[in-house]
Amino acid sequence: MDTHKSKGFTVWFTGLSGSGKTTVARVVCDKLRERGIMNVEVLDGDLVRTNLSKGLGFSKEDRDTNIKRIAFVCHLLTRNGVPNIAAAISPYREIRDYARGEIKHFIEVYVKCPLEVLIDRDVKGLYKKAIAGEIPHFTGISDPYEEPLNPEVMIETDKEKPEESADKILRKLEALGYIPRVTRAESRLSPEEEEKIKKRLRDLGYIE
Repeated sequence: MDTHKSKGFTVWFTGLSGSGKTTVARVVCDKLRERGIMNVEVLDGDLVRTNLSKGLGFSKEDRDTNIKRIAFVCHLLTRNGVPNIAAAISPYREIRDYARGEIKHFIEVYVKCPLEVLIDRDVKGLYKKAIAGEIPHFTGISDPYEEPLNPEVMIETDKEKPEESADKILRKLEALGYIPRVTRAESRLSPEEEEKIKKRLRDLGYIE
């Protein structure tokens, strides 16, 4: 497929730990590249904490500083025409609004999943530790999460498959004019592309 000169924009995933932000973000990234938008970047919250925000804790001040750093990188990428995807809990509305104001071309995606489902799923065992008091300042347990009031997209990962959630986001990007629309025939994946996505999801433990 021919590559496109894409517009800069930021898809900002917000949601509780384990809700599926990174999984869906990776599927969106793969689907954009399948459309020829090859310069898309993904900023995963865990990787950012390791490489950009090492040393920060989980107090509100440190969380806000972390989000400001992510927003700064997203702003630079967006300004230079690079589509990018940020996947971070970002629990506070005020700091998400700050990121929106800094970045401008900002699409907020609320990754909604009931807390009881996340506690039951608990892929990393973090909720069990947080409930036992072993992890302080854990969003959704001992720290608050402020749901977005008017996100551009809301996905419900307890009800949707990652591909369905990703397609919902792509349709919004098309509607906003950030990416070209494609016909149904053009959007069909080859068997090799489908298997690639399924393998990624199997590796992440979301499907068998």
